[in-house]
Amino acid sequence: MYRVSSYILHFARALLAGSLVATLWVNFDPASYYDVMERGLFPLPLPGWIVADHVRVTLITLTSDLLMALFFFLLGKELWEANMLERGALHGRRAALPFMATMGAVTGAILVWLVTSALIETAEEAVFGAGWAVPIGCDVVIGYAIGRRLFGPGHPALHMLLLITSGAELAGLLALALMRPDEALRLLWLLLPVVAVGAVWLLYGRHARADRETERQRALLLWPYILAGVCSWIGVTAAGLPGALGLLPVIPVIPHARRAFGLFAEAEEFLHDPLNRFAHLLMRPLVAVLFLFGLTRGGIDLGAFAPTTLVTLAAFWIGKPLGLVAGTLLALRLFRLPLPQGLGLPDMAWIGAIAGIGFTVPVLSLDTAIPGGAMAEAARLGLALTLLAGPALIVLSRARPSR
Repeated sequence: MYRVSSYILHFARALLAGSLVATLWVNFDPASYYDVMERGLFPLPLPGWIVADHVRVTLITLTSDLLMALFFFLLGKELWEANMLERGALHGRRAALPFMATMGAVTGAILVWLVTSALIETAEEAVFGAGWAVPIGCDVVIGYAIGRRLFGPGHPALHMLLLITSGAELAGLLALALMRPDEALRLLWLLLPVVAVGAVWLLYGRHARADRETERQRALLLWPYILAGVCSWIGVTAAGLPGALGLLPVIPVIPHARRAFGLFAEAEEFLHDPLNRFAHLLMRPLVAVLFLFGLTRGGIDLGAFAPTTLVTLAAFWIGKPLGLVAGTLLALRLFRLPLPQGLGLPDMAWIGAIAGIGFTVPVLSLDTAIPGGAMAEAARLGLALTLLAGPALIVLSRARPSR
């Protein structure tokens, strides 16, 4: 097992610290908390064909739509390398088992959400299917921190855990893009990222493997890809899609290493291709970004308990682990796919339980996926309670027979 960057643990601590501060604040002085979070920072004097009239720049929107785009850029970069590069964990047939396990977890969570919601949901604003996108995501950084304590720092299960939780996070983010019924999707704006990405590849990116040294050096410049990223983010956001998706289109055209070293591998710190240089530059700022995300989105109203809280817990604690195991069994029995060396079915069950912890993308999806503030706050409480699975799993793992 390769060494994972220590920044992942820093990300988890920052996210939890921000959420803790927000929870204390919102329970002791909710008026000032919401006043700070929802206060307009500056006006957007732009015509309606660029920015919808209801859009306001607050600390919440600035963090969720702009700053978190940097985090999902890093996540997308890791998954893209795992899929496309030599020795990547998702390259070729190696992608099949993690993909089926992830899809099993997502499907199980959605089904349990729908069934449980139909049985016990009592909110007046609830309609069948509301909130189905909430349980799709997991939490990469918190899940890794718990998995490291559970399995140990060198266990191959950590690699599979990172693959599954990263895939589920991006799947949840893409589902969020489908959950904006009130947004008029101005799809013509998506031409801007298409043009920006095509131009930067033609002028710079494709020369990374050129014969002439001057052309290769030109491809290693960072500013053209930054400019393309800005244009891509503007186009995605103006189209009415989540701003957090805005930097993903530019990832494939940025020159990269020839081979993958593993998700969030510490060895990547010694690589100097533009894609890894961007990752190096983002690591320290992302600690602050995740603290801000926890602060703006992680404030838990401890009095918000409602049936939606139980629906959330059922989807994450029952649907997701059972779905992941079912997806794994389908891959093993029906398609005869082997588990990676050093990994057994019990390890996949533990991974499924860790995947039942949801925070980053699920929290991001609440305001869009769930109608009504009371339901959203009840679901937010449920997401916070899923974190309790972490200490419980660590305690239970001590009784696990060693292999």
